Amino acid sequence: MRSKLFVPASRPELFPKALAGQADSLSFDLEDAVAEGGKEAARQTLGAALASPEFATSTKILIVRVNAISTPHFAADLAAVVHPRLDFLNLPKVGSADEIRAVAAAIARLEQARGITRPIQLLANIESPRGLRLASEIASADSRVAGLQLGFADLFEPLGLDRTDAAAVRQIQLAVRLAAGEAGIWAYDAAYGAIKDPEGFQAEALTARRLGFLGKTCIHPSQIPLANDVFRPSEDEITFAQRVVEAADHTTAGVFSLEGRMIDAPFIRRARAIVEIARQIAAGKP
Repeated sequence: MRSKLFVPASRPELFPKALAGQADSLSFDLEDAVAEGGKEAARQTLGAALASPEFATSTKILIVRVNAISTPHFAADLAAVVHPRLDFLNLPKVGSADEIRAVAAAIARLEQARGITRPIQLLANIESPRGLRLASEIASADSRVAGLQLGFADLFEPLGLDRTDAAAVRQIQLAVRLAAGEAGIWAYDAAYGAIKDPEGFQAEALTARRLGFLGKTCIHPSQIPLANDVFRPSEDEITFAQRVVEAADHTTAGVFSLEGRMIDAPFIRRARAIVEIARQIAAGKP
């Protein structure tokens, strides 16, 4: 999931183009991208789309960002989008592990009632000082939590923090990545609002990649190839990872040397992940 494109759920005319685009995943938004008066229509539109043949046959990873659990929209959002085709529910403004557990239980009840056998996973947004402080607890609150996602606008703006301060951004990225790592899940990078600044998007994405993030959120199609390129393993990385995996599969030693490097379990796990990413790209991802 190198790239994730936000698509307003209130703009169904954009759905076909998004499904045909190059983003690895699509995040249909019922929260910030939808005006207060349009939320009911948007959730109905999205619910119908999830049940459509176009969505059923798409190979995209499908995500829905609902409104926060503290809002009057949450229950209706959940009822509209818990569907066999949904891969991830993106929960914004998470402030505690209890919120995660409550949402997970609500999803489970709907899955059982609707005969959904493949569990819908959670992508929890870290976008408040409290959420950041409790990020490790949020990450480990429930087995449905597959990843943490950064949200800089809600985190920085109320505090008057400069969104362009690369040092501040990197510090928060590292904190969230470590919290996700403690729970054994992945971290996903935030959106970059300056659409006409591809260099800034790329620089922030490169920092995220070096910190071990899975990919980056895109708010415009022009950002998708940038994210796909940054988070695509290089040929050298793939080649070395293949050698690590091959060597690991033919040794009983817990630690071994390869091309002058000491290789143990964490390196082997990372190498297997890189080989799998390369396999998926070769199988047809852009």
